[in-house]
Amino acid sequence: MIKKIVIFCGLLFVANAGFAQNERVEDAVSLLTKLMISPDSLALDKLVLNKLSYGHSSGKVQNKQEFLHSLLSGESDFVDISLTDQAIIVQNNTALVRHTLTAKTNDKQVPGNVKLYILLIWSKEKAGWKLLGRQAVKVP
Repeated sequence: MIKKIVIFCGLLFVANAGFAQNERVEDAVSLLTKLMISPDSLALDKLVLNKLSYGHSSGKVQNKQEFLHSLLSGESDFVDISLTDQAIIVQNNTALVRHTLTAKTNDKQVPGNVKLYILLIWSKEKAGWKLLGRQAVKVP
């Protein structure tokens, strides 16, 4: 009986640890979303890894400096972002996040709307979850 209780408690601990990891990844995604709408260079620098690979639905791929510049200069200007159908997979120190992004944009002062499928790749570092990769695909 005690063995069953110990096993049950262990399973509960593992389940809670997994839930907590997903919650922390969700927090990182939420922060990234807020920073894409209202860019802050210091906060973005802390959230994004130096080896970032940021893929757009057009096929364009940016490194960290290019991604930060596009947000901070207004070249990529998100007015509003809504995320739906989010799914998170955490494997050791890597998290994959998939969701649908619907946004109002004002890129280079031209209003627009986008709807994209997004894959985010996060790496768990000492300071928390950091963005390593992103790929967007246009919703057909």
